[in-house]
Amino acid sequence: MRFRPLQALHAVIETGTVTAAAQTLGVSQPAVSNLLAQLEAQTRLKLFHRKSGRLMPTPEAMALYQEVDTVVRGLDHVSQVVTDLQNQQVGQLQVAATHALSFGFLPDQIAGFLESRPNLSVSFQAQTSNKIQEWVLAGLFEIGICELPILHDALTAEIMHFETICVLPEQSILAKHAVLTPGLLDDTPFIVMGLDHMTHRRTREAFQAVSARWRTQIHTHLFHNMLSFVKLGMGVSLIDPFTLMYDSGDGYTERPFKPPVLLDIAIVTSKNRPLSAVGQQFLQHIRGELLRHATHSDTGAAAS
Repeated sequence: MRFRPLQALHAVIETGTVTAAAQTLGVSQPAVSNLLAQLEAQTRLKLFHRKSGRLMPTPEAMALYQEVDTVVRGLDHVSQVVTDLQNQQVGQLQVAATHALSFGFLPDQIAGFLESRPNLSVSFQAQTSNKIQEWVLAGLFEIGICELPILHDALTAEIMHFETICVLPEQSILAKHAVLTPGLLDDTPFIVMGLDHMTHRRTREAFQAVSARWRTQIHTHLFHNMLSFVKLGMGVSLIDPFTLMYDSGDGYTERPFKPPVLLDIAIVTSKNRPLSAVGQQFLQHIRGELLRHATHSDTGAAAS
């Protein structure tokens, strides 16, 4: 199977349009369409259908995309290394992290790290935790920051635990309480993460322990989205500290929630690949910054 048609499939799904995919690949729109036609003929699969004038990937196309994603990014990574060598860059920082840390915290930390390293290039991406672990294993990123569980034995993981914070709509009567509990929030509408997320399970268990009703109103997959719904008065939510740290603070009120609902996050690196000097320096830097906000870590390090 030729790689170029698969690369075209990946580009169309990543960018959303044939036009944008053509720009990404440096070819014409007809060339991208021709590559997609070749792939459909070769695989004997229907990979796209048109809806309102746009190409929409079929489930078969998405399955192919998931399989080829790491390979395509690997080639992009090689291209970036070549560019860095041509430009005489001193090195590249390679970090992938969950979305919760990517809206403010990680960009801020990377910017601070680069202040004394002006010739350093950066490869940074937000992604789901399982994909981050795959990328670190494949060598596309040296350092990953992801949520538990750790899915691969070939990863070294330093685990830290962060206490979520209860956020309420700005005018909520519940703000009169200094600390919120399942009993006080009995039958209150909640904005929550999906059923398989650790905070969903732990919050449910906290309510069940005191026979309080946990009324889940809205399910989503990003803490940032949950906070937006709170600001719109749709309910209360338990949000990670990093999302709140880089928000304006308008439109909601924060209160501690007891018993604590923890978010488990790990810094992962590959056991089979030594870190570069730049990677070691950033690992030390980001470990210290994360520990400042952690409740505790599995290494026994205390946090303020």
